[in-house]
Order: sequence, then structure tokens, then C-alpha cells
Amino acid sequence: MGGESTVLGVVIAVVGVIGSVLVARMSAPRAIRPVPTAGPVEDEERPALEVSPEIWAHFSGRIRGLEDKVDHLTELVEAQTVRVTTLERLLRQAMRIIRQANRRLRGAGLEPETVPPELIPYSID
Repeated sequence: MGGESTVLGVVIAVVGVIGSVLVARMSAPRAIRPVPTAGPVEDEERPALEVSPEIWAHFSGRIRGLEDKVDHLTELVEAQTVRVTTLERLLRQAMRIIRQANRRLRGAGLEPETVPPELIPYSID
């Protein structure tokens, strides 16, 4: 079914975006702890690595944008899942109706209707 491949594609895209966001968070600049030296330890702290505020603001904004896109994609995937579930339920219901009608036709001595091949996977019998 074409909808399943679309949902799978969206899920793969969401996983990729989430992975990108996590990598970006993991590689965000942090304060560097001083490495103890072999000599006597001084009370002075070594200066931490700093990133310019412009660069930090730029990448923070991009990360926030990615997080918003991930949230939006998650909503789309959830909505698509609901649509697929509803469609499958309707197809199963259609299959039940066809089988019930065919039983009645056989009971009346008439030729039953053919079941469309597209509905066969949704048969619960």
C-alpha cells in the first residue's frame, strides 16, 4: 500500500532529524575542565573555552528551529498513523460486509460477488 511507504519515509526522516539534533546537542561547546599537571596544583582556574555570542546565538537558533521541525513532523506522523488506522478499520469493515452479503447470496442460491483483491489483506477470517 502506498500510504505505508509514505509513513515509513516520514518516520525515517523524523529519526534522522532527531539524530541530528542529538548530535548537535552533544557537540555543543562546554566548559573545559583543567587537566591536573604533574607539578603542584595552583588555586587558579584555567580559562574555559568560549564561543562568541553571535555564533552561539546562531546555532542555538538553528537547534531550536530543528526541534520545532521535529515536533511538527512528529505531529504529522501521528496524524498519518491515525488516518492509516482509520482507513484499515474501514477496509476491514468493507470486507466483513462483502463476506456477509456473499453468505446471504449463497444461502439464496445465487452467485456470490467476487472480493476485490485489494481487500483480501484486510480479511479477518
